[in-house]
Amino acid sequence: MIQEFKTFITTGNVLMLAVGFIMGVAFQAVVTSLVDNVIMPIVAIPFGEPNFDELVLEVGDSLIMWGAFVTTAVAFLLTGLAVFLFIVKPYNAYRARFGAADDEEAGPTEVELLAQIRDLLAQRSD
Repeated sequence: MIQEFKTFITTGNVLMLAVGFIMGVAFQAVVTSLVDNVIMPIVAIPFGEPNFDELVLEVGDSLIMWGAFVTTAVAFLLTGLAVFLFIVKPYNAYRARFGAADDEEAGPTEVELLAQIRDLLAQRSD
């Protein structure tokens, strides 16, 4: 059982998943800093504040803090925009430029391999 667990934990998929998770957490800090320290202050130029947390609606004894929601929603959209611009777009450009070579080197599909096996078996039986 220990050997089986050792094999499982040292396979490439688990290690790559762990590395991807760690890099994702580190990248989140970079994107959060970009949004909080660069983009939100730019948003503050026309509005005078880097967030909308002060916008509240008082109904009886309750405070509806809709400004905090707007701040979170804007930060979410800007984070998505940053991820799109700095990760997705460059990756798509890379795949468009170099992806065709990867697809050509991939070899035959499963269906093509099965057809080849069928043809070889048919030749053998003749």
